[in-house]
Amino acid sequence: MQTPEKIRSVAGDREQWEQLTLLSFMERRPEARPVFRTLGGLPHERVYTPEHIALDYGRDLGFPGAFPYTRGPYPTMYRAQPWTMRQIAGFGTADDTNARFRYLIAQGQTGISTDFDMPTLMGYDSDDVRSEGEVGREGVAIDSVDDMHDLYADIDLEKISVSMTINPSAWILFAMYLTVADERGFDRNKLSGTIQNDIIKEYVSQKEWVYPPRPAMRIVRDSIVYSTQNLPRYNPVNVSGYHTREAGSTAIQEVAFTLAAGMAYVEDVVRAGVDVDDFAPRLSFFFVSQIDFLEEVAKFRAARRVWARLMKERFGAKKAESMRLRFHCQTAGVSCTAREPLNNIARTAIEGLAAVLGGAQSLHTNGYDEALSIPSEAAMKIALRTQQIIAEETGVVGTIDPLAGSYAVESLTNRIEQGCFDYFAEIDKRGGVVKCIEDNFFQIELADAAYDLHRRKDAGERHVVGVTKYRDDSANPHVELHHVDEGAANRQLARLAKTRAKRDGAAVQRALDEIVRVAQTDENIMPSTLAAVKARATGGEIINALRPVFGTYVETPVF
Repeated sequence: MQTPEKIRSVAGDREQWEQLTLLSFMERRPEARPVFRTLGGLPHERVYTPEHIALDYGRDLGFPGAFPYTRGPYPTMYRAQPWTMRQIAGFGTADDTNARFRYLIAQGQTGISTDFDMPTLMGYDSDDVRSEGEVGREGVAIDSVDDMHDLYADIDLEKISVSMTINPSAWILFAMYLTVADERGFDRNKLSGTIQNDIIKEYVSQKEWVYPPRPAMRIVRDSIVYSTQNLPRYNPVNVSGYHTREAGSTAIQEVAFTLAAGMAYVEDVVRAGVDVDDFAPRLSFFFVSQIDFLEEVAKFRAARRVWARLMKERFGAKKAESMRLRFHCQTAGVSCTAREPLNNIARTAIEGLAAVLGGAQSLHTNGYDEALSIPSEAAMKIALRTQQIIAEETGVVGTIDPLAGSYAVESLTNRIEQGCFDYFAEIDKRGGVVKCIEDNFFQIELADAAYDLHRRKDAGERHVVGVTKYRDDSANPHVELHHVDEGAANRQLARLAKTRAKRDGAAVQRALDEIVRVAQTDENIMPSTLAAVKARATGGEIINALRPVFGTYVETPVF
């Protein structure tokens, strides 16, 4: 550890360098601008030295797999096995997406990630008038457990981790997944994966919800409690900062708002009578990996350290597993450009490398055609190969947390950590996470940050190669895009009609009535949802049955 005397000596040497070397050189070659900032808005020092990183090694860094987990959640990290390579897929009908899953598995993918269409996300059946034109377009259409059977057909759910990106109707898709596993005879103790199920970030950034925040939080709580009791390897919530960052937040806000949401879920489950160490090990997180390389590596390291300290000091967790933050990461969709789309391969490689150097447990790399369409098979193959090249060719898997000790990275890690705790204090002062949602605190902070980022881009402080700088206005090179199958919607409507015709309508109604009864109590809603799904109730029918109990939500606009 640097002593105060050594740090003062370095500071003196730096000041001397500035006077004797830097100033005269800058007269001949001035810097491009007076202040350089990270993508998240933090000012960069011209050069970092020990004076910028007052670290206590044992307190702030430690070793991989040991508190405070700055250097990684596991002692061996990628030396034992690489991260899960989980390319997201979802379009058309369940059969269409199943074919994409099997293609990616054949190419070496080690985890499945499922994207659902907008009607499924919002709890509308495919034959709802509000679903017209959206069925199967931006994800796969899933109406009933019969669709879920086809979605994961010929895939061993005991051997492959399954992730589902869905929120307001997440508990219903969770019930469908479990019903498929049960009906196919899989052992629940061997099921692994996660369902996003993070409703807080919907109110903050993504804006997909059905019910008001408080009943929506109850549903998340029930799914966590049920999973804790019945699924020892499954992650019942994937607390997400990805969408907050894509909406324009800073790196600090991405981590702070995400971990604040995680704390809110922990508080709800603890109030339900579950010991923190019984469920916290199954919480997982989801972050973006943006293009600002050093800031992103520091962000992931800071997130682990902050969460470890929160769990130990605020919630009294005793188990190491409760304190270690594990996260999935996706490269930044918002960084992909429609102009010169092949440039996105380079962006994705840099962002993927930042995620790995930051210690991700799971990674999705975007297709180069992300800004133009649902990724094609060719784009997804290159994206997967990007991960495989990082794992097999770059050598970064051999050393854990290889950027530790970098003055720049450690300084950024400290600043992001401090920014998080500043936000936590403000959130507590304002009455907690749900109150901050209802009062639009998060939304205003996010809007201000997004405005500042766009202002800096307009001022020329941030450039996008091929778009705002080095722009070539000739036609884009031709790339084969994924095309929407116009017949998919009709096939899905026929599938739904078949399910409705075969099922026992009276049994479905009894199951829906039972969900309504449970919703009016404090009983866990998962068992009645499972019964309804097994009876072949659709997602839309379950959502609609609960609207009179839970109500609907309209956000107060923020300008």
